[in-house]
Amino acid sequence: MNKKLAVYTFVFFISYIAGISVVYPLGNKLKKATKDVSSPIVYEPPIEKTNTTTQEDVNPTAPKTEPCPLNGKLYSKDQRKIWEKRRPLGIMVENHKDSRPQSGLQNADIIYEAVAEGGITRFLAVYYCQDANPVGPVRSARVYFIQLLQAYGENPLYAHVGGANTPGPADALSLIKKLGWKLYNDLDQFSVPFPYFWRDYERLKNRAVEHTVYTSTAKLWRFAAQKRRLTDVDKKGIRWDESFTAWRFKDEENNQLGDAREISFGFWEKNRTGNYSVVWKLNPETRLYERENGGRPHIDLNRKKPLAFKTIIILFSKESSANDGYPGGHLLYQLKGKGEAIIFSNGKAEEATWSRREYTDNFSFRAKNGKEIIFERGKIFVEILPIGNKVEY
Repeated sequence: MNKKLAVYTFVFFISYIAGISVVYPLGNKLKKATKDVSSPIVYEPPIEKTNTTTQEDVNPTAPKTEPCPLNGKLYSKDQRKIWEKRRPLGIMVENHKDSRPQSGLQNADIIYEAVAEGGITRFLAVYYCQDANPVGPVRSARVYFIQLLQAYGENPLYAHVGGANTPGPADALSLIKKLGWKLYNDLDQFSVPFPYFWRDYERLKNRAVEHTVYTSTAKLWRFAAQKRRLTDVDKKGIRWDESFTAWRFKDEENNQLGDAREISFGFWEKNRTGNYSVVWKLNPETRLYERENGGRPHIDLNRKKPLAFKTIIILFSKESSANDGYPGGHLLYQLKGKGEAIIFSNGKAEEATWSRREYTDNFSFRAKNGKEIIFERGKIFVEILPIGNKVEY
């Protein structure tokens, strides 16, 4: 027995020494690794590594002969080849004062602005003929922005972060499901993984977390093509624009600018001097209206220049409460039927009317004499104001 005990003791001692020789240095490595992980890291958003061609890859000096179907702006033939392989993409971009300056708004073909809640406006930025990277901050869906996007043909892409879901007429997520968009052309951040959406805590420093979600058009178009089988055609082979009615556009005449060179209004702010008041000022050199918001130039952080658009449409709509019990107060807008409008371009103001039979129709604009409005080529910004709001120009 003593002999066996001696053997067991010897084996145990050798095993103990061997274990220490492995565990001790491993423990040091783990400590070192833990120290490395907890050290400060400078955040960098995900880098786009793809063979996807964007407008930035084509010759910027090529002749501009191809009109964008959404706003008539002219691009090159190579740029047209790019957009013809995809479909319109609407992205919800917030306009809370802490979300400014936003990124990527200038690259949108058309932007719609309306109050989301509490007098705070939000944008539906519609992209088709240009790319933008990044775009944001991205926020939640609202029913009336979905109704606006429905005009852009079969299954337009819709990017957002969640949405209003209180039961009732303002339930945006239920409308998305009802339309058959969910998990198809709907690109909710909660169903689309990183890196198609990401949080960037450094782009707007010291802001609340709700102002940190960004995306890019190239990523979303690629996701739609690869994961949802949505390019210029859907999974049934139907082109997106088979039911799309484009506006008519004309080449700009080098005539004299009009006197409507400054446009100012508020949404819920009667004095038009609050955080969400808007002023558009015509730049006589570029012949574009440049935007001020809350008394300051409204900068696109990607370009570090004010938003500049060719045509400003003021569309008056009946605004009402959804009365769904939501604490913040969900809203509704009358976006089909008929209403009044004012259209500004080149310093000229045209009083007009708008009409729309179905949400899948595009707005039709006519002058007071009944003639169809033919727009100047260029980017368009649609301001949706409650009926009765005053516009000064």
